[in-house]
Amino acid sequence: MASKGMNKINRIRTFALSLVFIGILVMYIGIFFDSSPLIMTISMIIGFVFVISSSGIYFWIGMISTNTVKVECPGCGKVTKVLGRVDACMYCDEPLTLDPELEGKELDSSYNRGSSRHKS
Repeated sequence: MASKGMNKINRIRTFALSLVFIGILVMYIGIFFDSSPLIMTISMIIGFVFVISSSGIYFWIGMISTNTVKVECPGCGKVTKVLGRVDACMYCDEPLTLDPELEGKELDSSYNRGSSRHKS
């Protein structure tokens, strides 16, 4: 998991930020269709929906972030948030778990899915 990537909270925030840029790009492309008000209006509305959905995602992840467990990363020593059974450190991407059954195992993000909770 450490080679794959980021902390779940950071991944969702990155997705929300990309929605902002995609929305602005779609609205900017709509400017080039000023000869067709219908296409320009549709692109502005679609871009606006992207930006508003990004705000919703930021709000949602902010609410989730307030309820996460804070732990000290054994790798870098900084306090990080763990979302789910398996997550990565927000700073050094070290795999972290709160489940004693998973300690010492190769951690995989599939442990967060409900169907794999009962596997050994």
